[in-house]
This record gives sequence, C-alpha cells and structure tokens, in this order.
Amino acid sequence: MKYVGGAAQGAAEEQTTGERRTRNRVARSILDHGPSTAADLAQRLGLTQAAVRRHLDALAAENVVEPRDQRVYGHRGRGRPAKVFALTDCGRDAFDQAYDVLAADALRWIAESAGGGQDGQAAVSAFARARVAGQAERYRAIVDAAAPEDRTRALARALSADGYAATTRSAPGSAGEQLCQHHCPVAHTAEQFPELCEAEAEVFSRLLGTHVQRLATIAHGDGVCTTFVPQAPHPTGPDQTVRPARPDQTQTTDQASASTSGRNPA
Repeated sequence: MKYVGGAAQGAAEEQTTGERRTRNRVARSILDHGPSTAADLAQRLGLTQAAVRRHLDALAAENVVEPRDQRVYGHRGRGRPAKVFALTDCGRDAFDQAYDVLAADALRWIAESAGGGQDGQAAVSAFARARVAGQAERYRAIVDAAAPEDRTRALARALSADGYAATTRSAPGSAGEQLCQHHCPVAHTAEQFPELCEAEAEVFSRLLGTHVQRLATIAHGDGVCTTFVPQAPHPTGPDQTVRPARPDQTQTTDQASASTSGRNPA
C-alpha cells in the first residue's frame, strides 16, 4: 500500500508540474502577443478553449492575469465583445526583476540636483537619451543592413534578441506598420518620467530614418507599447498625410518573440 500511495503521490506531483508549465505557457503567450482571448490562446498553444479557460481562471486567482473588455473600433456586431486577458503588474514582474522604486528615486535625485523645474526635466531627458544611446548603436548596424522595407522588422528582431518581445504589424488603411513591444521594465517609473518613452521614440526615429508616432504605452495602462512607423513617401507622389490605424485594428505580419527575460527600454 505504501508503494501504491507513493506512486499516486508522484503522479499527482507530476500532474501539478505539468499544469504549472502549461499555465506558464499561457502567461508567456499573453506576454509575447499582448492581451488575448481564450480562443486566440487555444489556437496559438494547441489547447482546447476549455483547458485555456481553466488555466486563465487559475492565473486570475493568482493575480497573474486579469480579464478586460476587448476594445472594438468602428462597427460593432451583435452581442458582447469577447473578453481578453492581460498580464497584471504582478504577472509582468514574474518574468523579470524590476527595480522601479530605485529607478524612480535615482531620476528624482537627478531632477532635483539639476534645480528642478525645466532644468530638472532637461537633466532627466539627457539621462534617458544617454541610457538608450549604447543600445541604439548596437542596433544601427542590424537596421542599416536590412532592406528599407524590412528595417522595422529588423529592429524588432534586434529588440527581441535583447529580450524585449518585439513584433511588427501591418496597419490596414494606412501607409505604414506598427512596432509593438510587449515588455516594459520601467513602466511604473515611466508613468512619473515620460522622458524615458520619449527618448526611446527618438532613437527609433533615427534608426528607421522617419518620424515615428507613439500610439500606446504600457506605462499609460495599455497592454502593449505601440509605435507607428510610416512608409517612406513615394518619390513622385504628392505630399500626403499618413493616418495611423489604432493598435487593435492590425494584423500581425512578423513576430520576434523574446528568448530571454527583459522588457522594452522604456
């Protein structure tokens, strides 16, 4: 009987370990792809929707994910919009170690040491630019080596190689694409110091050779940091105003998931 009991206990532990691994896969998929429905997760992971919902319920109970109403733009069909599941702050922190309090204190000290006010903001901006400068130089060779139409995807792959889970998406109805970053190690700090996000966007503009536009940031409560990258204007065409699509009106065209822990630089 002891042997049977031990075998049963071992089988239960093995099942529990398997359940945990699957839940981690579910959470990781949300991390890499942004807020997702149960149907999206089931398709990506090769699971049934019933199994996915069971894991989502467990993750929600652990405060790793939370349900949200899916944003719908334009015409809305009948019925309620599907629920999407997004990572909570606790869920994001489980994938890497964040030092938000230390970073915020350091930036606040920099601002105060520079005299506060506009001088303090300028000092924080200078720090933010210096912070991403070295990273930008590493990416420049990768981006410059790509064909013009592939440079955004090359930047996404470079970001993902550093663990930032970056993807690119086409933007229907507009001449451009979107660079999406699913990690942000300084989200809480960026809430107080938006200069971090601004410096990163400036780097993207220089690397890609075009003015980019931030559509959403994790720091402001969005599920993904989304940057619109317009296509280069046609050399013979008239001047036109590019109207970026909203982040939710997109179709994924390229994905470069992170293989190591980390988040986007701002």
